[in-house]
Amino acid sequence: QVQLVESGGGTVQAGGSLRLSCTASGTTNGIYVMGWYRQAPGNQRESVATINNSDSPNYADSVKGRFLISRDNAKTTVYLQMNSLKPEDTAVYYCYCYRWTRGDEYWGQGTQVTVSS
Repeated sequence: QVQLVESGGGTVQAGGSLRLSCTASGTTNGIYVMGWYRQAPGNQRESVATINNSDSPNYADSVKGRFLISRDNAKTTVYLQMNSLKPEDTAVYYCYCYRWTRGDEYWGQGTQVTVSS
């Protein structure tokens, strides 16, 4: 089992920045991908950014050039630096990880990000 704990959400004005963090604990060996998804009211959950063990990132088109995903050296903490935030970035942001050794995935509890205009 893997537990994911997020932090860093909050309320910010449009154009501002926030940094989300997510730390994995438990049986973390075998985690291959970590990342962030988000879900706004009435919308489906969507991928925001992911990063694999080769530190190769993938970004949603809507956040390219504004968001930056990174991981620590131990590969158990993932960060999402969000710049130039827009009201449409308002959502609950969920941390995610995939373990290749078991073929399973885990989710954090979610953290609210609200961007006011």
